[in-house]
Amino acid sequence: MIDFAEIQATSTDLGLSPEVVEKDYVLGWLLAGIYAHPALSASWVFKGGTCLKKCYFETYRFSEDLDFTLTDATHLNTDFLRAAFAEVSAWIYERTGIQIPAEPLRFDVYKNPRGGDSCEGRVYYSGPRPRPGTLPRIKLDLTVDELVTLPPVARPVGHPYSDLPNDGITATCYAYEEVFGEKVRALGERARPRDLYDVINLFRHAEFRPAAAMLSEVLGRKCAYKKVPIPTFESLQGKLEELTADWQHMLGHQLPVLPPFESFWNALPEFFVWLNEPAVEGALPGVLASIHAVDDEELYRPAIGALRREGISGSSFVEAIRFAGVNRLRVRLTYQGSVRTIEPYSLRRTRAGQIVMYAIKTETREVRSYRVDRIQNVEITREVFVPVYAVELTAGETGSIPPTSRSQLHVGGYASTQRARAHSSGPTYIYQCPMCQKKFRRKTHDSKLNPHKTEHGWACSGRHGYFVEVVY
Repeated sequence: MIDFAEIQATSTDLGLSPEVVEKDYVLGWLLAGIYAHPALSASWVFKGGTCLKKCYFETYRFSEDLDFTLTDATHLNTDFLRAAFAEVSAWIYERTGIQIPAEPLRFDVYKNPRGGDSCEGRVYYSGPRPRPGTLPRIKLDLTVDELVTLPPVARPVGHPYSDLPNDGITATCYAYEEVFGEKVRALGERARPRDLYDVINLFRHAEFRPAAAMLSEVLGRKCAYKKVPIPTFESLQGKLEELTADWQHMLGHQLPVLPPFESFWNALPEFFVWLNEPAVEGALPGVLASIHAVDDEELYRPAIGALRREGISGSSFVEAIRFAGVNRLRVRLTYQGSVRTIEPYSLRRTRAGQIVMYAIKTETREVRSYRVDRIQNVEITREVFVPVYAVELTAGETGSIPPTSRSQLHVGGYASTQRARAHSSGPTYIYQCPMCQKKFRRKTHDSKLNPHKTEHGWACSGRHGYFVEVVY
């Protein structure tokens, strides 16, 4: 188990409380334990907002629940679940020292509004953070009567902590189009702020946006199965008051800064136009195209905490910059003794190893570059900006998101009582030498680098590399 100092350091990087960071840490190991269990790994399919955070985009809102569709209905049995989680808990404790006591484990099986079986679980834990009194908990939502329209996929789990297993953590997840479609369906059905946040956040990730026709077909099948109408902007108007009232209460603790509700609500019409009437539209140009070509710089998307682990000055500001860009929020930047308001767009790494941020200076509208090691402070504002260039700050994407073909849609849908199979060619982990910046491909999480030749033919001594990304 990592020590509390690492929780505090990650808390500083992310601008979140140590309690939230510790829960994220334990969530990673709980997923590892579930997918190391032979019965659970074969039939539990991960979904929901925490799936988006842990298996698709590291820079995302933090979540407190684990949602699964179970392909084996016999697992919705309290005796089975208590026995299985006793084994999961023992596996986790042996590897980390995280304690998940058996006595307070709770699993309540109930009939959901569709008349099918569901289960709500409570898992209590004792992690790195010392505390008196009641243990914190993680909520589990388990269902067996969901419609799964696409083959589940194997995804690496983002775990930005020093005790990541050498072979990583892998979960069986909803395909990207499936989890996106579920979020749109949920927004129309239950009107929760996190669903609005997720739908617009995913829509803004234009680089990974699925085909509108595919998402529309998945959404249609989901809504038909649940016997609910396909949501439209007009149908959501009646939920405006409820969404507004709950925005702060339900989302505030999951984000370092809560963006204004209006910036997400006002983006819904554009989303529905794209979904229902997709047009051929040109992508926004990269910010560097506006000034000059930089031959010795490459787009930089380090995993959370990578710069801190490298010992690079200014690393604590990188996550704040990325969060601001992804959420279209301006930043008050203190740089070499002066303060200016900027709109962040991109992080680049030079051949010399310097990390550079490109942004628009709000007051003058000029594109400027800022070396991360010279940044003195970053303050995320709640001032919204409209991008004029592509925002290239999507961080820690945990592997490529290949588009799903229409041929992969199950005819008539796929009932969850069948066994889901994860399809994956297996991840490849990319490590980079901190001295010469040469990249190495690994089939396991092995950061040790032997002595090697640099790209220029020089000798570089062996050392441990830092994790860059995982690809398929």
